[in-house]
Amino acid sequence: MSYEHTEYWIVDKNINQERTKAQINEAGMWIKKGEVVAFPTETVYGLGANAFDEQAVRKIFAAKGRPSDNPLIVHIAERQQLDQLVTDVSPQAERLIARFWPGPLTLIFKKKTAVAPSVTAGLDTVAVRMPDHPVASALLQAAGVPVAAPSANLSGKPSPTSAAHVRHDLDHKIAGIVDGGKTGVGLESTVLDCSGQVPVLYRPGGVTREEIEAEIGPVSLDLALHSEQETPMSPGMKYTHYAPAGTLWLVPDRSRITELVARSKAEGKRVGVLTTIERQPDYQADLVIACGKRSSLATVAADLYESLRAFDHAAVEVIYAETFPAEGVGIAIMNRLEKAAAGRML
Repeated sequence: MSYEHTEYWIVDKNINQERTKAQINEAGMWIKKGEVVAFPTETVYGLGANAFDEQAVRKIFAAKGRPSDNPLIVHIAERQQLDQLVTDVSPQAERLIARFWPGPLTLIFKKKTAVAPSVTAGLDTVAVRMPDHPVASALLQAAGVPVAAPSANLSGKPSPTSAAHVRHDLDHKIAGIVDGGKTGVGLESTVLDCSGQVPVLYRPGGVTREEIEAEIGPVSLDLALHSEQETPMSPGMKYTHYAPAGTLWLVPDRSRITELVARSKAEGKRVGVLTTIERQPDYQADLVIACGKRSSLATVAADLYESLRAFDHAAVEVIYAETFPAEGVGIAIMNRLEKAAAGRML
C-alpha cells in the first residue's frame, strides 16, 4: 500500500498543550479508523494499529516488509485493558506489573480470541506492555483500543529512535507519524514469558534480568535466541535484525581493530568503527562513531541504533565494532549487536 501523503504531527511532551492534544487526538482517530500510525515510546518508535482489527494489523506487516510469522507486541494505556487481551494473569506477573509498568517490560500471556490473529502469528499467547512515555500514553488513550506496535522501521534495519528515522524508512508507506522527539532507552523492551509455570526471558532489554529476579526470583533464560527453525514466541527472536547496510563485524579484542581497518581500506572499502567516547581518539577510519560512554552502558544503548544508521548515511561498507560486558543492559546491547552482525565475530 502506498500513501500520497503521510501525515506528520510534531508534538510536545507536555501533552496538556491544546495544540498537542488536538494532534494526538487526530492521530488516535486514524488508528480507530483502521490506519497505521508511528509514535514514540521510551524504547524506540512503534508502528501502531488496532490490535483487534485484522486488516489494520496486516498493514503493519505490509509497510515494514515483516514476515507474517513474527508476532507483535500489544501496547496498552491502562491496566484494565490487559483483561481484554489475556485469559489469566499469574501472581508473579502481577508483581512485575506493579513494579515495572509503565515501562520497558513486555509480558507474554495466554491470549483471548478477540486479539487479531496476525498479532500473535498463530500462537496461543500474546505479548503486552504499557509504555512509559507521555505521548505514547496519550495516543493510546485517544485511540481507545489496545495497539499492536512493532518498531517503526523497515524489517531487518536498525530500529528508529527519532521520527526522522521513521520518515526515512516509511514515508508514503503509512498513514501518519507522531514526532515526539528522540526516545530514551534506545533499545526495545525486555520480553518475559509469564504464560507457563516458570517465567522465561526471551529478549533482554531496558529492564534487566537482575531486576526481574530481584522481584520474583529466578527466571529461565531462553537458549534458542538465535534459532530460525521454529515460529518465534516473541518479537525480535527470528531473522536478522537491526542490521546496517554495511557488513558489521564484532571485535572482542579491540587491539586488532586498527589492523582490520587498514586491511579493509587497502581493499578500497569505506570503513567505519563503532566505539565509545573514551576510545574514539584511538582509531582512524572513514567514520569513527562514539556510541555513548563505556562507563555508562545506558548511554550506549540509547545511541546504538542512531549510530548504526549513521554508517548507512556515510555509505560505509565495512564496520568494526567493539564489544561490551554481558551484564545488566550490556546483555541487551550485545544481543542487538550480535543480530545486527548476523553472528560475525573476529
